[in-house]
Amino acid sequence: MATFLYKLGRLAFRRRRYVALIWVALLALAGFGAASASTATSSSFSIPGTEAQRAFDLLEQRFPGGSADGATARVVFKAPDNEKMSDPANKAEVDKVIGELKSGSDQIASVSDPYTAGAVSKDGSTAYVSVSYKVNSMELTDETREALEGAGHAAQKSGMTVEIGGDALMVIPETGITEIIGVAIAAIVLVITFGSLIAAGLPLLTALIGVGIGVSTITALANVLDLGSTTSTLAMMIGLAVGIDYALFIVSRYRAELADGREREDAAGRAVGTAGSAVVFAGLTVVIALVGLAVVNIPMLSKMGFAAAGTVAIAVLIALTLVPALLGFAGKRVLGRKARKAAGAPDKTEDKPNMGTRWARFVLRKPVWVLLVGVIGLGTVAVPVASLEMGLPDDGSQPTSTTQRRAYDLLSDGFGPGFNGPLMVVVDTADSSDGKTAAKQVTDEISGIKGVAAVTPAQFNKAGDTAMITVVPKDRPSSVDTENVVHAIRDAGKDIKSDTGAEVLVTGSTAMNIDFSQKMNDALLPYLALVVGLAFLLLMVVFRSVLVPLKAALGFLLSVVAALGAVVAVFQWGWLGSLFGVEQPGPIMSMMPIFMVGVVFGLAMDYEVFLVTRMREAYVHGEKPGQAIVTGFRHGARVVTAAAVIMMAVFAGFIGSSEQMVKMIGFSLAIAVFFDAFVVRMAIVPAVLALLGHRAWSLPRWLDRILPNVDVEGEGLREQLDETPGGETGGERELTRV
Repeated sequence: MATFLYKLGRLAFRRRRYVALIWVALLALAGFGAASASTATSSSFSIPGTEAQRAFDLLEQRFPGGSADGATARVVFKAPDNEKMSDPANKAEVDKVIGELKSGSDQIASVSDPYTAGAVSKDGSTAYVSVSYKVNSMELTDETREALEGAGHAAQKSGMTVEIGGDALMVIPETGITEIIGVAIAAIVLVITFGSLIAAGLPLLTALIGVGIGVSTITALANVLDLGSTTSTLAMMIGLAVGIDYALFIVSRYRAELADGREREDAAGRAVGTAGSAVVFAGLTVVIALVGLAVVNIPMLSKMGFAAAGTVAIAVLIALTLVPALLGFAGKRVLGRKARKAAGAPDKTEDKPNMGTRWARFVLRKPVWVLLVGVIGLGTVAVPVASLEMGLPDDGSQPTSTTQRRAYDLLSDGFGPGFNGPLMVVVDTADSSDGKTAAKQVTDEISGIKGVAAVTPAQFNKAGDTAMITVVPKDRPSSVDTENVVHAIRDAGKDIKSDTGAEVLVTGSTAMNIDFSQKMNDALLPYLALVVGLAFLLLMVVFRSVLVPLKAALGFLLSVVAALGAVVAVFQWGWLGSLFGVEQPGPIMSMMPIFMVGVVFGLAMDYEVFLVTRMREAYVHGEKPGQAIVTGFRHGARVVTAAAVIMMAVFAGFIGSSEQMVKMIGFSLAIAVFFDAFVVRMAIVPAVLALLGHRAWSLPRWLDRILPNVDVEGEGLREQLDETPGGETGGERELTRV
């Protein structure tokens, strides 16, 4: 592989004008596709194989025109002190709001009257108007949203409190200026690392081109493939981080080759042949982890993984082709002024230990202590995981400053906490001899279940073969008691089906959340086994070792559990919540554990490959195990540190998002990179390698014969170059044009 990449790097360097033109053309093509594509109108959320999804699908089939997937809203009214909602003046104001809503948009399917629908609280202080739309929340027009937000302004002037809740107010998340700050921090780190504006700007430029192509392609295909807004956000987040890092490693190796006196074209080839090999395998681990999300069988998560994996693949291709091409344009300006003067001269600072060398020597002196401190420290941070509570965000998790949260609280006070998450029970009576009797039996059974506050009479469709029953739990949607109610209804439904032939299904947002969480939990171990297993095999091929990949996998598990503990402490417990913009602590999103396993594993292996490959390269060329660790840190610690800081800055930039999901993802990835890069890879890994000695790099003979030799260290490439005059791999050498 190293030889092939060496030739590719030289080709890209020589034909840099054509390579640059191809990538610019691809960027323009993707941008044109994004600009001309119709706006994505939907972002459907489905959970195949769950009861809640089957019930939802049945509703769409048996109640045509019912807009089962349409947006909903609740306009909640609270009467002034010492007044009732039934007072004539208040009732007149509510009637006006109903009229405004009906005439405000042609996307409205229905608007209920609280006085005829029984939507007035027992004490008469609170009432609500239910609004249903013909389309989902992503298809609502700005005029429709404005009409909804403007409803009740006149009523507020009369002294009533009016708040609005529901998914109709859901908008595409805004990420804010902090993303730009993250990129600015990355630029500063690159300038400090390289001491050259050209060298610092090159990784940023190539990463932005890669992200531009990836995100523009996602935007162009969003309507066709039903991609949500979070899909492009994740692709941007990961693509930007790995794009900068991959280019950083190529540029860094290129500068090192120039410093050794290589000609520019040869230096570019060697950089791509050695560091490029690490980029390929690091990128493969990230792609495996992201594509593996499809194992969960949730379309939204699968699409997010595939889109992000595609962006990572683009970042790898850019690092292998566009980066050496741009290095050709940059000339020796990619070096700082001092480095340009010293290029090709004997390196007088070779024996002078840098910070990486000093740290590696310290670890070699105290490997047991470093290992214990690292493991105990991460173990302590991971303690909050024991109290992890998972769920999906609803209006109750919104900041108290929002109208959605205030509407949620008004409904809880006036009608009970469970009113914010009613359950929808669907009774399929197609195979029942007496559907109405079966539906009544279901209603009676549910009424007797502990934790149920109210049950509405069954409503049949026109065909009379399906009934809907609304069940209001006593507790809030995300509580354990409400989850027990869902399970109790499903258990009762099994007996009813055996007695009457009618099938009972539970759906609604609360039931969907419960099923989603369960599916996440069930998929976690198989997904972990798949991703870690494939990456373990990949790393065995890279490092020709069994213990090094095993250590890498165990270190990853430690860092991801610690990161999840930090997420629980901040987002669930509220520790330092104000610092990270967490206004309302609550349950951790159900998808976070499996998502973190996928993404963090791929990113963690980046640093493992980049750092340990340099160590193995030194070991293969005759250095003792301890000296190989020092050599790896001398050449790689500075660059890996810069790469980790850049990646943390990019991820942390998304903490400023208005969307809780994006904010949580940004924080979790930033803290996970910190733990993995600086504690696991920089401390625990060299300590373990120091304790293992020669055993770390051993491989059973039978396994050595089976595994392919991909020559990531470039050993075969060096031998081939040493045998060929002028450092060529054969053939006539083409003159390099500046």
